[in-house]
Amino acid sequence: MILAATGQQLGVMKLSDAIRKAQEMGLDLVEVAANANPPVCRIVDFGKFKYEAAKHDKEKRNSGSKLKEIKFRVNIDEHDYVTKMRHAEEFLDKGNKVRVQLQFRGREMAHQELGMQLMHRVKSDLVTMAQVEMEPKLLGKSITMTLAPLPQNKRKRHFYSDHELPPLEDEAEEEEEEA
Repeated sequence: MILAATGQQLGVMKLSDAIRKAQEMGLDLVEVAANANPPVCRIVDFGKFKYEAAKHDKEKRNSGSKLKEIKFRVNIDEHDYVTKMRHAEEFLDKGNKVRVQLQFRGREMAHQELGMQLMHRVKSDLVTMAQVEMEPKLLGKSITMTLAPLPQNKRKRHFYSDHELPPLEDEAEEEEEEA
């Protein structure tokens, strides 16, 4: 099976005919799928083909998980907490790992149990999005925990921004009644 540079199918041809056709166009004949029956070849500029393939491989490698960090303080306000949790869910939803760091300042070190309570709250709030890779651990003046995303089909978000909210059941029922 031969494909033109534009993606148009030229059909099944003999090898010599396909090579001649590629030379007429000033391009190269490249085998794309050797295991297919019949093998699939494409008429393209070989240099450009190699460049596109390398670019595609690089994108694949870079799409691996990155480590994002979210910093908390012991006396965080509820609204700030929800905002940070929303960001954590977004990072996890994109497949990134999240490092949650809680920093103590001055006299806050006297109440490390409050920091541990906050870290356990974060862990329990994100249980539907992530699994704990590294349990909360006190290192100097901060507590650090690392979360890894769950598989895509097991993730369920709880913290939505206003424009991401799923429709409420009442609104969905009203829309069905109107229709």
